[in-house]
Amino acid sequence: MAVDELVIRLGKLDTCSVSDALDRLEMPGTVHGIHEVWHCPRITGRVVTVKLTKRDAEQSSPRHLGTAAIMAAGPGDIIVIEHGAPEICAGWGGILSLGAKLKGVGGVIVDGACRDVDESREHKFPVYARSAVPTTARGRIVEEDFNIPILVGGVAVNPGDLVIADGSGVVFVGADRAEEVISTAEKIFATEAAMGAALRDGKPITEVMGANYESMLVR
Repeated sequence: MAVDELVIRLGKLDTCSVSDALDRLEMPGTVHGIHEVWHCPRITGRVVTVKLTKRDAEQSSPRHLGTAAIMAAGPGDIIVIEHGAPEICAGWGGILSLGAKLKGVGGVIVDGACRDVDESREHKFPVYARSAVPTTARGRIVEEDFNIPILVGGVAVNPGDLVIADGSGVVFVGADRAEEVISTAEKIFATEAAMGAALRDGKPITEVMGANYESMLVR
């Protein structure tokens, strides 16, 4: 498999520098309210999408949610789930985490609730979600489809887009402008690294921040 240089470069950054780059370029992508459900490592990768919806009274799911996405994912890909049902129930669980881990999936991001957090931690499989609940999806939600355009926190996400998630949150980067966003983020990241080095060298924070802050504004 060819090396994905953009994913490698994104993995050397953090969500804050990428979010700042999107601000500077006046682009959406930063999602609020989704966070790690255990002390997960930072994850970056290409997106494989899943869309969940409320189950109608007589509707049956053709498959267990998330399983087709796991099978379709390549090594390091990130499964991203639009949990569109209003019910408070889990859109991801422990057996899925194990299956995804064994398949080489890099992590999952759920715009909604997950469950089996302890199992995911034991499997060392990164899970980011809005909350954790024990309530099952069975009889409540179904998978509408996978690898289709979805919405996550109001942000349009497409299969093959890039995503980065860490302790500060989740940021998506559209595949069509990924080079531009990542290049901008790299410059911001380097500037902040230089500021940190200046502080360690003994420069006062007022001087370090005063000299750099204005140049780091959105516009």
